[in-house]
Amino acid sequence: MIRVLIIEDHASMRESLTAAFEQTEDIRTVGEGASAEFALALCEKLKPDVALLDVCTEGGASGLTAAKEIHEKYPQIRIVIMTAFDEISYVPRARALGADGFIYKSRSLSCFVEVIRSVYAGEKCFPQPKTIPMPQGEAPLTDREMEILRLLCKHMSSKEIADELFISENTVKYHKKNMLQKTGFSSTIDLAFYMISNGWINPMY
Repeated sequence: MIRVLIIEDHASMRESLTAAFEQTEDIRTVGEGASAEFALALCEKLKPDVALLDVCTEGGASGLTAAKEIHEKYPQIRIVIMTAFDEISYVPRARALGADGFIYKSRSLSCFVEVIRSVYAGEKCFPQPKTIPMPQGEAPLTDREMEILRLLCKHMSSKEIADELFISENTVKYHKKNMLQKTGFSSTIDLAFYMISNGWINPMY
């Protein structure tokens, strides 16, 4: 039996997932919570096989932060990240933090069942990276540029970004210049506003 912990702040979603698992012969919900703040403690108490974590949960707690904590302390627990947002940085961040899978809430409940089974079996389940419509076409941004862009959207200065990523301020400025050339924007403020206003980056999570 695959034991699943659900961290999701909408009760209706938790109920729907639990009902879907109950209809299978091999998956059961062993615990649930509305905030990722308590995910690690619940993993310690319940010892689930899979932790299904929403990115944005009650109280502003992030499932991505919880994923990192769980992966470091309980590497045997498979982790699946879920979200309702088309935020472009969530998938690569989830992969980098040690998650085993990622699924958008717009997918069917049967897809959730398939992903749970797949990660439990040791597979990695991540969707194709999303592309960003830009004035000059799709944005071919590197992983490092995406990191810097996400921090720009949090209103961090070049020095703050450099300190956060352990790189020089000149390197940050170099990446900023490349991003503007690639995307066609005249300033990083305009680029950040575009990303936030269109839902491509959520600076809160």
